[in-house]
Amino acid sequence: MSTSEKIIRRLRHMRRGVPFSISQFHELGSSASVQKTLSRLAQEGVVERVAKGMYVRPKPLASMPSIKITASAEQIARKWAQQHGYTLVRQGVESAYRLGLQTQAPVKTVFWSNGASRTFSIGNEVVEVRHVAESKLRWKSRPEGELLRSFSVTPANSVKFSDLKKALSRLQLSDAESRTAIKKLKATPLPEGWHVKLEQFEKEMMA
Repeated sequence: MSTSEKIIRRLRHMRRGVPFSISQFHELGSSASVQKTLSRLAQEGVVERVAKGMYVRPKPLASMPSIKITASAEQIARKWAQQHGYTLVRQGVESAYRLGLQTQAPVKTVFWSNGASRTFSIGNEVVEVRHVAESKLRWKSRPEGELLRSFSVTPANSVKFSDLKKALSRLQLSDAESRTAIKKLKATPLPEGWHVKLEQFEKEMMA
């Protein structure tokens, strides 16, 4: 079976609208033959190139099957990060807005990463990835991570204790979980004023 046939066979089992990396096909033939096949399939409309080294099988729009859609810019950014082993988290401004520590909603989708800064665009959708220090990426999927990123963009003196209580409530943390998260945050570097704010807040919680 030729490299082209192997690739087409594998593509039939891949979900439409989900980005994939060319590296997933390198085991099926030489890099040159894989690249050549995917380039030809892109010209034929079987796949669409959505970023360097990334493709997607177009998916018919349910309401209008004649219109084909591809992956979202966010999906592509996440696939890029996964492909390279990068950490990817939502920027601090979005975390602060989601937790009620800021009232201004982000005007665009921005992720922080330990990978290179770059932008992904699909149609009118734009996702920006910004390289930041590893210290801002701690606890990627943990509530304290979202709090950490919120604090990094929010002045401590602009936040009331009631705002912090609201943030912990939105994270659906119990009292015990809240105390654990605060202890972790107090033990890590934070912008000016936040250690004092958390110390005072912790005392109020214990009262």
